[in-house]
Amino acid sequence: MSETGKSLKEIRKRRGLTQSELSTASGVSLSIIRKLEQGERESARLETLRKLAATLRVPTMRLSSGPNGEGPIVGTVERWEAVRHALERPPLDPELSDEAPTVAGVRQAFAKAEPLFQKSQYAKLAVVLPPLLRDAEALGDEGRPIRVRLMQLAGLLMVQTRQFDTAEVALSRALDDAADRLEGAATIHTQCWLLLRQGQLEAALDLAVRWSDETEPRMSRATPSELSTWGLTLLNVTAAAVRNSQPGQAADALRLAKAAAVALGREYKSETDAIRAFGPTTVHLKRTENAGVVDRPDVVLNLAERVPVSAIPPSSNRNRYELDIADALTRTGRYADGFGTLVSIQRAAPEWLPNQTYARTVLQRIVEGRRTLTPEMRQMAADIHLEL
Repeated sequence: MSETGKSLKEIRKRRGLTQSELSTASGVSLSIIRKLEQGERESARLETLRKLAATLRVPTMRLSSGPNGEGPIVGTVERWEAVRHALERPPLDPELSDEAPTVAGVRQAFAKAEPLFQKSQYAKLAVVLPPLLRDAEALGDEGRPIRVRLMQLAGLLMVQTRQFDTAEVALSRALDDAADRLEGAATIHTQCWLLLRQGQLEAALDLAVRWSDETEPRMSRATPSELSTWGLTLLNVTAAAVRNSQPGQAADALRLAKAAAVALGREYKSETDAIRAFGPTTVHLKRTENAGVVDRPDVVLNLAERVPVSAIPPSSNRNRYELDIADALTRTGRYADGFGTLVSIQRAAPEWLPNQTYARTVLQRIVEGRRTLTPEMRQMAADIHLEL
């Protein structure tokens, strides 16, 4: 029997529940519970473990046997090979050039590439990022600020495409070069997300809490950059806590994040963070996400009515928000509407969607809820690597 199965059986019995009663209370199938406790399954998806943990009143990681992040999809390793080399291999024999890179030139090239990050245009980024990274490396100490920003974004891309080891390299280098705690916090945001994607919920929560303490400003004289940094760190706390079945801590962190957003009064993008913004809309997106995590599709749809998708600029945050809506629609039996939302995301971010396990989960629920599948549904399943 796996550690997950042992823990589940022990805690279930301590709570005085039968397998059938736990299944009814948690919404997890009796078959999965039996297979876990009998050792026929080593573990389960984090969503399943969270449901069981929430019912048993323990942190999710009490039922987890360790990191279980899903790896990259087919073709990812080959596509990003040049980027990985630029991140991981030191320049052993730099090429001589009459036109050495300059800070101004690299900064200008970065500005041109930044919209590609916002729109998740991976094919183009895989081409433009390696020379950018090499040029930033060649700048030495003078190019440290732009190099930190590039490493932050490279780490973000590696997390998005589930290349976790390479993400660690990029984020570690960005943190090592950070000039102050605000610049460091911009890297920690992605580090927390990396840990969440790997299923390391307690590690993510500990890291987020530590940095929220480090970056908490004096509200009476806080700058917009300080408020934004603290607010984003609090959103890391709430994301990790809600997944680890610690609703009180998740609610407290979200409340403080809302206070920071109200103090800002608008969406604000800090100079120390290359891609993220923070403000009332960002807090709303996280509140919606949390509602989806705890299986409240009614709340997700209610919140979505307050901030329509069209009001949010294109970004991976917007894509995630739409996935939350698609998930809520399918959970309430509105399969056609849920699929329509998936189609909308695919049109806006065709390279981002296949990397999302969440998207496959939503489409699988649509497949299971319909008697027949349309050709468009079958095509999307192929596009996002869902086996029918």
